[in-house]
Amino acid sequence: MSAVTERPVEASSKRGLGLLLASTGVSVTGDGMLLAAAPLMAAALSRDPLAVASVSAAGYAAWLLVGLPAGALVDRWSRRTVMVASDLGRAAVLFALVLLVVTDSASIAALAVAVFLVGVGSCFFDPAAQAVIPAIVGRDKERLSRANGRLWAIDTFGRSLAGPPLGAAAFAASRVLPFGLDAGSFLLSAALVSRLPSPPAKPAVEHAPMLRAIRVGMAHLVRHPELRTVTLGMASYNLGYNIAFATLVLYAQDVLHLGTIGFGLLIASGALGGIAGGWLAPRIVAVLSPRSAYAGTLGVQGVAWLTVLVTATPWVTAVALVFVGIASTTGSVVGGSTRQLHTPDEMLGRVVSSTRLFGIGSAALGSVLGGVVADAGGLGAPFAAAAGLLALASLAFVPLRRIR
Repeated sequence: MSAVTERPVEASSKRGLGLLLASTGVSVTGDGMLLAAAPLMAAALSRDPLAVASVSAAGYAAWLLVGLPAGALVDRWSRRTVMVASDLGRAAVLFALVLLVVTDSASIAALAVAVFLVGVGSCFFDPAAQAVIPAIVGRDKERLSRANGRLWAIDTFGRSLAGPPLGAAAFAASRVLPFGLDAGSFLLSAALVSRLPSPPAKPAVEHAPMLRAIRVGMAHLVRHPELRTVTLGMASYNLGYNIAFATLVLYAQDVLHLGTIGFGLLIASGALGGIAGGWLAPRIVAVLSPRSAYAGTLGVQGVAWLTVLVTATPWVTAVALVFVGIASTTGSVVGGSTRQLHTPDEMLGRVVSSTRLFGIGSAALGSVLGGVVADAGGLGAPFAAAAGLLALASLAFVPLRRIR
């Protein structure tokens, strides 16, 4: 099936992409702080692995409940407005969590609900942001892969390199500080997104009923072989990753003997590879099929988690996470570029949400499984389980014949 025909790139594309990248840099740095602060807060409230894992799973679970209808609504509404409203809503949720922490009313349940609601905001923001990229830079494969590479490199830098150490340091100074800073990052992101160039007016059309619109988007994904490949690849990658990551905070504290700052730095080490992946991925997109690319990223991640299990040392674990970062960013760029290249604009939100339903749903399942496996077999068991699953998935993605 051929790619969607490219449309001319407007003169304002450079400014629009700059604003989108700036907004991403601000908001994902706040998210990186939350990535470290939420499990640290959960570990401070409970030492039960299942309770800690439930906080990690809560954000992903949002996609199982509202991901598909959110994608359909994104295709009907102004995507810029959706992004601004999502940022403001997530800021409000985090300010509410700040009040609970200040009044000493926070609990595992309240923390999980807050993380879930932030995830609901992402259900609207992420498909809209993915749909905005081809509207800004056009549908040329090389331009799309470069834009996605820059976007995911910035995402990785903020979410994994800058954010987690800041979040851990802020949590060490005050439990309320990282959540307040993340709320502020969403406010600044909303201000930047509001300045994106106005999109062309959509023609007045009669929209299909919600369920039919969702089925149309899902059918496009299922019929297209490359879209099916990146969907299954993302699901496999996220399942293995979250089995290993769900209780990583407990492993870092109890086995590697790292404190809060050390845990933040451990997560940040993956960003070094992620930034390199942002540079490498466009070159991979140019020469490999999505199937071949995912066979490599799944295999690299599996070897990395096995290395963490066998060595059980902080420095080797940090190096292994560098390779996890390379694989993660590469897979994200391959998947994002493939969806944007092969999906019409009027259904891009639905296709992104359909893909995320499988990818992020599997991440939620992986978080729960990680907690169950750690509870039954010890804190090293999730790494063994993830490595075995990823090895099998990598073999399944190896092409039986050359795929252009």
